[in-house]
Amino acid sequence: MLIPCSTPSLTSAQSLPYVVFSACPKSRAFITQIKQVQRCCSCHSFNHSSGENSYISSSNENSRRKILLFFLSTTGLFPTRDSSAKTKLKNPYDERRLLEQNKRRQRENNAPDDFPSFVREGFEVKVIAPETYVKRDSGLIYWDIEVGNGDCPKDGQQVTFHYVGYNESGRRIDSTYLQGSPARIRVGTNALVPGFEEGIRGMRPGGKRRIIIPPELGPPVGPSTFFSSKQFEVFDVELLNVKDCQRRTIAFYSDIVCN
Repeated sequence: MLIPCSTPSLTSAQSLPYVVFSACPKSRAFITQIKQVQRCCSCHSFNHSSGENSYISSSNENSRRKILLFFLSTTGLFPTRDSSAKTKLKNPYDERRLLEQNKRRQRENNAPDDFPSFVREGFEVKVIAPETYVKRDSGLIYWDIEVGNGDCPKDGQQVTFHYVGYNESGRRIDSTYLQGSPARIRVGTNALVPGFEEGIRGMRPGGKRRIIIPPELGPPVGPSTFFSSKQFEVFDVELLNVKDCQRRTIAFYSDIVCN
């Protein structure tokens, strides 16, 4: 943006009035060049006869404009908007307001204690959770409420577990407790969403873990739009047991048996 600076006072009858424009944050070399061009062009009008003053004055004015336009075009100092000005600065007040809105919705939905908060601005989401939560390189976030005993599940083994699923507002979206029976899934068969399987692989029988699944590790859904965006999902998981499985074949019948 070009900002007009103050006009210096006239010190003698020979000095001519001029206005200096500084282009921030460019260097002062351009300002000095503009002054020299203006003085050079102005002095020509005093070195000719009085009969030619009118013609030369008009010619000098046109020349001065052309030279100024040349300097503006070659130095890139046309009044354009600086790229840094286009970047919208985040207001801490807005972030606090969004955080308070999310917490209020969670209280209304009776979210469990130490439930993570989500500050969403457009497609950007910030997860705010206590220090007890751990974030992996994949983006998965978890908290071991209770650490179990035994070995972690491996590919081919069957895991039996209870879970409660929540959205970002703390609203319960699914629960095996309400269904009356736990879930049974074999690990490594792509039966679970990537984030859920990654979270349950690190558990031990008898353990309880809260898993925060980012959209990139969640179920495959359509692309985000202006009116809808992919959401984080939160699961409270209780791993009941881990069983080995093997294939059983009887005549023309074959199945998997887990003991």
